[in-house]
Amino acid sequence: MESLNRLALFVQVTESQSFVAAGRVLGISASAVGKGIARLEQHLGVRLFHRNTRSINLTVEGTLFLERCRRILGELEAAEHELSQNTQEPSGRLRVSLPLVLGLFPVVLPAFMRRYPGIELDLDFSDRLVDVIEEGFDVVVRSGIPEDSRLRARQLGSFHLQLVGSPAYFAAHGTPRVPADLERHACLHYKFPSTGKLQKWPLLLSPGESEPQLPTTLVCNHADTLIRVASEGMGITCLPDFAIRDALASGQLQTVLEDRNQHAGHFRALWPCYKQMPAKLRVFVDFLAEHLFLDQRHT
Repeated sequence: MESLNRLALFVQVTESQSFVAAGRVLGISASAVGKGIARLEQHLGVRLFHRNTRSINLTVEGTLFLERCRRILGELEAAEHELSQNTQEPSGRLRVSLPLVLGLFPVVLPAFMRRYPGIELDLDFSDRLVDVIEEGFDVVVRSGIPEDSRLRARQLGSFHLQLVGSPAYFAAHGTPRVPADLERHACLHYKFPSTGKLQKWPLLLSPGESEPQLPTTLVCNHADTLIRVASEGMGITCLPDFAIRDALASGQLQTVLEDRNQHAGHFRALWPCYKQMPAKLRVFVDFLAEHLFLDQRHT
């Protein structure tokens, strides 16, 4: 600790450009500052400052030593901050933007709130592309590839789009065997609320096959409605696996064209770059990464 105190003294003198000013900051006399620097120079065997009655300036050796000292003290500060974060219960308001997806976040969020009661969640559900920094979000979760270099990212889990319909529908209308068969079926489409575009169905085409022209029997921006309509035998829809997991398990829906499905998507957490990641943000991202797709990993 004595060595670290000498390094801190040296850095303070350099920044203050005066023994008197450095002593005032540190709460010791200018004489004590001078003696501390002298002992440090004696220990190192080099002169750190050029001194005269008006000013002090770093020597070449002092300049090199200053860079090392700042790095060492910076690492010490970071270590102390990290330990402090680990020993204190995370707290404070956390502003989060989450996508409008069914059956995913509502399951994990209550568990997070029970685990970290000191964190106040301010949730905004939206599929639009938000500006994390300009709009003041602490973290957003989105699918797709992050393109903002100001942000850090962590993958939380993967999902797949699946084509599904009810057993009653397929019994009445037949089961499609190739993508072209979909042109003769009732197709229920998801429309993105933010853009109005339809979710593209992930069809893997063989050589010589053309993209099928899918009927738009129903267009809807609400996944729960699509699940209900498809379960009632009204057509085929395309939704992420986590949204239809329960309907598949109960037999309300069944998948089709699994061998012609080429989709794989990812959810990522995105947050502004920090020198030290706030504890409330760190535990939120860690919790999502560990629990968000837990049920699917165990099935």
